Amino acid sequence: MTADLYPYTHLFEPVQVNGIKLKNRLVMGPMGNISMAEETGRPNAKMIAYFIERAQGGVGLITTGLVPVSHGIDPSVTELGKLSYFPRIDRSRTVYAGWRDLAEGVHAYGTHIFIQLTPGLGRVGSPECLINKYRLPVSASWNPNFYMPIVPCRPLFDRECRRIIRNAGQAAADAKAALIDGVYLHGHEGYLLDQLTNPAFNRRTLGHFTNWQTFGIELVQEIRRRVGLRYPIMYRIDLSTALNATYGDRMETVTSLKKFRNERLPDMTLAYMENLVKAGVDMFDVDLGCYDNWWLPHPPTSMAPGCYLQVAQVVKAYFTERGVKSNAGLEVPVVAVGKLGYPDLAEKALREGACDLIMLARPLLADPQWPNKAYAGRVAEICPCIGDQEGCINEFVEGGHPQCAVNPRTGFEDVIPRDLAPLGRKKNVAVVGAGASGIVCACVAAARGHSVVLYEKNRQIGGWLVPGSVPRIKYDVGNYLNYLEHRLAMAQAEHGLQLRLHTHATVDLLTDEGYDAVVCAIGAEPVKPPIPGIDAEHVVQAVDVLLHPEWAEKAARVTVIGGGAVGCETAYWLAYELGKHVSVIEMLPSFMKGVCTANRGHIIHYLEDKGVELLNGTQLKSISKEYITVVRNVSPTLPDPYLTWTPLLPENIENPLVKPIKQELKEMNIPCDLVVLAMGLKSVDALYFACQEQRVVPEIYYMGDVFSPGRIFEATKAGYRVGNLM
Repeated sequence: MTADLYPYTHLFEPVQVNGIKLKNRLVMGPMGNISMAEETGRPNAKMIAYFIERAQGGVGLITTGLVPVSHGIDPSVTELGKLSYFPRIDRSRTVYAGWRDLAEGVHAYGTHIFIQLTPGLGRVGSPECLINKYRLPVSASWNPNFYMPIVPCRPLFDRECRRIIRNAGQAAADAKAALIDGVYLHGHEGYLLDQLTNPAFNRRTLGHFTNWQTFGIELVQEIRRRVGLRYPIMYRIDLSTALNATYGDRMETVTSLKKFRNERLPDMTLAYMENLVKAGVDMFDVDLGCYDNWWLPHPPTSMAPGCYLQVAQVVKAYFTERGVKSNAGLEVPVVAVGKLGYPDLAEKALREGACDLIMLARPLLADPQWPNKAYAGRVAEICPCIGDQEGCINEFVEGGHPQCAVNPRTGFEDVIPRDLAPLGRKKNVAVVGAGASGIVCACVAAARGHSVVLYEKNRQIGGWLVPGSVPRIKYDVGNYLNYLEHRLAMAQAEHGLQLRLHTHATVDLLTDEGYDAVVCAIGAEPVKPPIPGIDAEHVVQAVDVLLHPEWAEKAARVTVIGGGAVGCETAYWLAYELGKHVSVIEMLPSFMKGVCTANRGHIIHYLEDKGVELLNGTQLKSISKEYITVVRNVSPTLPDPYLTWTPLLPENIENPLVKPIKQELKEMNIPCDLVVLAMGLKSVDALYFACQEQRVVPEIYYMGDVFSPGRIFEATKAGYRVGNLM
């Protein structure tokens, strides 16, 4: 990150939105508050502390995650027993106190808050309602369910649509009574409001809502009627789902996409937005995409910074040209979204008039103090979002609640205080391994007052972050590595932390130094299974070729063994940056299993676009000088390896309607000049168990990849908690 445009005069100037004045141009974007409220929907201590933490950080406006108003209509938003993992404001007066506590807590720090209301999930809701409740999911028309396309979603009746509109009006009135400052309508990304207001999904031929604009306009009109003229209404919308641009000819051949060819185009969206303003909308944020190309509304690490600034600019130009003004007689602010967590970029967008406000969602999970640090010019201290989306999205998809890979306190503000644990007795501590977990642990322990020495066998800190930041698409990881270097330098200067690079910590060394505690955070090493030919000169590990791209210089055809995140990202780098002809083999039926749907979809989509051959259901048997020999399952029951329009389901969710994969094995040779191994990692735990056996110190810990090879998400949590425990 840079601070070339500091001071950020445009970021920190007020803006009027209907009846309220925001103190600055920074908006916390909506991140679904899944499982952060009580099962009845009442905001509890976890959710309240989470938002107050962001208000304390200086953001001008907070928007909540989606709050459905269609319980009893959309069966996917309510769990068995009439419980919900969503916050609710519609259930009864028993939930109001939680919302008032939340609003009052946020207001104490000069921050406003809008509640995000959604008419429902529709076809992008869980189809488990069919199995658990014997009720079909709903949509605007007969549409396939996103998660299980074989499950049909029935059209809502007109009376159900009207009931949702009334519910939204009541929810808005209740929000106003609960001291919430405005309403934010969730009309993008293919959720139910978008389904009803987009001809791709709304193909109704009979009834009141056949015109795709009607539901949205009447929804806004009802809310405006209930809340009065001075209460702000914000609307989130996609300029286009961009499905035709994403999938091209597949829109004619893929069964689950065929119905969506007649999507709402940008000029249609702009005209609709103008009508929404006439109905009562005061402010918009706008992006692209829907669930079926999920990386667009959820830009992953591999997408460019400020990816939707041009989209915001298009809307601003249209409003200016048409003289569009809100019912309050004000210009309609346009909030820019999409990877704007870089202060210089955000300031530049405002100075150049590309937008009126800046939305930060994930950057405020990574560092709630982003606004305060940017205002003070402490940009190097901002902990950057790395865009992996493992904590903020994938965690609640898998059954958890929103968290963050680089901020161990996100989602735990109610149980992990901002102030570090008080020091009982100062200890001499050795942390072995300066990867993410080791650095975080060492810095936290030193800040608490311990005397800490951090050992690293290499000449550079960062561990797996170093090769992981080599591809241009991993620039966010590079930003995080820079942040850790700065944090470590501050810990050295302010807390006396000692860093010993190029030092191999042994049992004898740790014994001779007389430490009170040792933390083993050495990490992991690449797996190299006993396969014929694997020790040949033209066989390299992914980590090594990333650090030494010259090793691939003479290779024309490269085969990557292993189709997880590392393998596919390395293949992307080899194809796009080094210009290689690349193939990737993977034993499992699908590539990048376990990776966030948005991140996975973006990489796989562009691997196909570059002509990278993905071979799933394929096992390596041997490696020769000019080719590898594999056994591949060629059964037509194997999934399309390039499938990105339907997600991989969590392992605990069984699809009873899917056909089983059959085995039809065929041996084949794949020509290649270079073989790149990305077959996983194994823990390097010998030092820990040797120290434990010889009782080198009174306290010994092992964490991160030494415990179990994992992600930055697990590494930072372990580092913070161990450093805060000793």
